[in-house]
Amino acid sequence: MRTLRYLHLDVFTSTPFEGNQLAVFPDPGELSTATMQSIAREMAFSESTFIYPAEKGGDVRMRIFTPGEELPMAGHPTIGSTFALALEGTIARRRGGFVFELGVGPTPVSLEWDAKGLSFAWMTQPLPTFGTVIEDRSAMATAIGIGETALAESLPIQVVSCGVPFLFVPIGTRAAVDEVAIDRRALVRVCQAAGIDELPVFLFTTESGADEATVYSRMLAPGFGIVEDPATGGASGPLGSYLLHHHVVSPGAADQILSLQGAAMGRPSKIHIAIDGQPDAITRVRVGGRSVLVGRGELLL
Repeated sequence: MRTLRYLHLDVFTSTPFEGNQLAVFPDPGELSTATMQSIAREMAFSESTFIYPAEKGGDVRMRIFTPGEELPMAGHPTIGSTFALALEGTIARRRGGFVFELGVGPTPVSLEWDAKGLSFAWMTQPLPTFGTVIEDRSAMATAIGIGETALAESLPIQVVSCGVPFLFVPIGTRAAVDEVAIDRRALVRVCQAAGIDELPVFLFTTESGADEATVYSRMLAPGFGIVEDPATGGASGPLGSYLLHHHVVSPGAADQILSLQGAAMGRPSKIHIAIDGQPDAITRVRVGGRSVLVGRGELLL
């Protein structure tokens, strides 16, 4: 019997029991892919990460698993694992940068420190690709359980990816975002009719609230074993890119976007997004935030 040590963090928050949960296994030793998948299923967080020695010039190699599959890249596991490795001493105090080897290639993270330790981390993501637009807005509205008039009129329902594709659905109000309930069979039909595979659905509105958020958002992925994700860093780079590309934010404001996600499920997450460039020429995509350690444990294998 082996004992695997892990750290439990809440990511994209500095408040325990908010944000998105993450299990980080900093020294897992040799494990098969099937075993890592079983562990992620047992942990039942949105993602779990396994840290290994670097192979291609980075600082560490990291594998990321949801309860249902391995991912080539994800934001909240990268930010959370950065904080975990700082706590472990793998990332030396005051170091300015760190590179993860992920499925999408080398992924740099820039680091900010204060007197207590690591205070903020920025992840650089691949540049965006803008994909299929869902033209049947009525069918899409039905699939997510709202009326077609609740959709934001002037913005497209579109697939965007910065390493992992998401289907972005702009909605007019926060109340309508909170009302969404996906009919998966209907969603699959909408995707098939548009010639794409079923994708995670990212819902957002730019309606302002009492907070300082630029966008209020939710992410639901029933086809991937995720009923709802409190914080989705892998979707936040594409979200910021979408907002700049479709002129929702100006180039001058695109480097200070704040997405409030997870509020409807009682786990508010603050995801910072910085997009450089112009609407038709995005040159850099970054997603950043904080994390807090809430526990340590051992898994018997």
